[in-house]
Amino acid sequence: MVMVAEAHTIDPKVDARLPLRLLVVDDDPVQLKMLEHAARLAGCDVISAASHQEAIRCIETSPFDCVILDLQLEDGDGIDVCRILAQMNYTGSTIIISGADAARRSSARAYARRMGIETLGLPKPVDLASLRICLANLSKDLRGLPAVHAWGGTASDQVIGYHRTEI
Repeated sequence: MVMVAEAHTIDPKVDARLPLRLLVVDDDPVQLKMLEHAARLAGCDVISAASHQEAIRCIETSPFDCVILDLQLEDGDGIDVCRILAQMNYTGSTIIISGADAARRSSARAYARRMGIETLGLPKPVDLASLRICLANLSKDLRGLPAVHAWGGTASDQVIGYHRTEI
């Protein structure tokens, strides 16, 4: 008996590539602009906040798929923003960025995870190619697709090279 595979068509409404809604929180105006630019190149809808208070106002008024969050803000701590996210039952991801040492970033990520927030971390200065790869993988996760970009190996070297040349 010969089995014939059925042809599957993809409904464009179901597979529509909706952009990630992203909140970028950083009190350094240069970093903020660079992060916004990289996120827009990655296809995200970006809203930015330059302070702890501004970030909380944004979180209270708009839903986000991801929050890129500096740990050390002039008017407060990024962990306080994570607490607000947890209190609001935030279901998105965060990418914690900081110039602090690796141990501080690691403990901030662990703390956020204990509050139920999926968290990644990147050191400052942020490698924009790495950020765009994180965002691409997050977008795939939200759509229920396997991650295309991976760390290490020749394929990722090509992907990283592509993302670095566009910025």
